[in-house]
Amino acid sequence: MKLPTLLLATLALVPSATADEGIIPGRWSEEKANAWYKEQPWWVGCNFTPSTAINQLEMWQAETFDPATIDRELGWASDIGMNTVRVYLHDLVWEKDGEAFLERIDRFLTIADKHGIGTMLVLCDAVWNPHPKLGRQPEPKPHVHNSGWVQSPHIEVLRDPARHDSLEPYFRGVIGRFKDDPRVVVWDLYNEPGNDGAGDAMSTEEKEKLGLMLLTKMFTWARDVNPSQPLTAGLWAREWTGPKATPVNIFMRDNSDVISFHSYDGLERTAERVGSLKPFGRPLLCTEYIARTNGSTFETHLPYFKANKIGAWNWGFVAGKIQTQYPWSSWRKKFTAEPEVWHHDVLRPDGTPFRKAEVELIRKLTGKK
Repeated sequence: MKLPTLLLATLALVPSATADEGIIPGRWSEEKANAWYKEQPWWVGCNFTPSTAINQLEMWQAETFDPATIDRELGWASDIGMNTVRVYLHDLVWEKDGEAFLERIDRFLTIADKHGIGTMLVLCDAVWNPHPKLGRQPEPKPHVHNSGWVQSPHIEVLRDPARHDSLEPYFRGVIGRFKDDPRVVVWDLYNEPGNDGAGDAMSTEEKEKLGLMLLTKMFTWARDVNPSQPLTAGLWAREWTGPKATPVNIFMRDNSDVISFHSYDGLERTAERVGSLKPFGRPLLCTEYIARTNGSTFETHLPYFKANKIGAWNWGFVAGKIQTQYPWSSWRKKFTAEPEVWHHDVLRPDGTPFRKAEVELIRKLTGKK
């Protein structure tokens, strides 16, 4: 399916953003952002999904919410020196029973805080299955990377700008509940807008334009709630700065209180990306990294991030139902066994490390005894 002709014509009218346009009122000043960051520890952690959940829905739905596993695995994270996690929410869980969802988020935050771990909450995600459904989630496809992850919102909501406002109660409800909660360290509004997840049936350009329309509303809602924590949306692909920077990247960069980014490249390219962002004068957070076979490793990147006080959240922690120890290529190439070199993730299901040297390095750099 392609977008209707009328909608495509409407999208064509969306102006290309420049550095002087499209800034939602209420953005923190550089001084406020840096004063906030000065009071923070060096954030080191992971993108966390308990090993018993295949996606955000299985993590948060009442029937499969698993505080025992969350407690155990966050304890392991603390033991190796991590002090933060980045966690994905989902609008459909809010839609079913918002108050109960908030209580489960609160319970998660309590468990994380008990282990000395702060939480970055991600409200929406443009990646993988575009047709999320509540209820029982599928079992993992054998040996396939992230085979059950789902987008938020549903692709039909993103596709129809008239339905974007349906997300407003979700944003206001979740951010409003935890807007002054010290257990929440950052709000990440929308993960990788424009990413062409499987089954989107639209081009990257179309999805980016729709994502930009939705992002504009997301930042507007969040600014109106006015949380005490900073807002961000992470840069992840194509050009971030300069004359070839894309409109969605310009918007995310210039509306984030603290600039976040993803980098699965080797250190040289990561350092280039960081160098392009430093002139903006704001704290930098790398909210996704580690792709070992792509040259993104703890050994190469974590010392660099520490030297530059860049917060660092690697993808994955305990190898589980999301199966992200398998590479992205497992979507196209058949695997019959676990790869010799893991793509993401740090620990096996019993808590032992994939590589002991990595855990020792994290402990050393974070000062964890």
